Amino acid sequence: MMAYVKDTLTGFYSLLAGLGVTIRYFVKPIVTVQYPREKIAMSPRYRGHTEFVIDEESGTHQCNACENCARTCPSGVITVTGVKLAGTKKKRAVTYVLDYSLCSLCGLCVEVCPTKALKFSNEYRLAVYSRQEMQIDVIARLQAQQRALGLAEEVPPPPEAAATPEEPKAGEGES
Repeated sequence: MMAYVKDTLTGFYSLLAGLGVTIRYFVKPIVTVQYPREKIAMSPRYRGHTEFVIDEESGTHQCNACENCARTCPSGVITVTGVKLAGTKKKRAVTYVLDYSLCSLCGLCVEVCPTKALKFSNEYRLAVYSRQEMQIDVIARLQAQQRALGLAEEVPPPPEAAATPEEPKAGEGES
């Protein structure tokens, strides 16, 4: 009989302890963020996908298409192509595509950039329905940011035509 009373009192004590925790949290202020109506503030060290830094002088990016980021990437998810600007010796990136579905967020691409043209974005809402949607065109994102800031968009020059050997005309080069 004594064991029954002891078990009953122990159960009642644990019930009161649990209710005490519940009541303490019931009177505390609410910390839940009502997403998506409210946005959470991201940590300054949050690593989203990479994006271009907008240069304050030129209003565009400083990527010179050296492809250091693509060579350094351990996952091999970066594709960069560039063309030489007319009248200068400088190269300019015209396509910069990042396959974010395979990115390991190591940050090597940002660290190795000699012009400091890359940074991590604060974008955290990247849920998609297919892998193809995870192909992030960084140039297009830059142009959207330029439109939002009211800056003149840089239209990338068309990629140079691939050097294809000309077909010999009839009667030429045939032996």
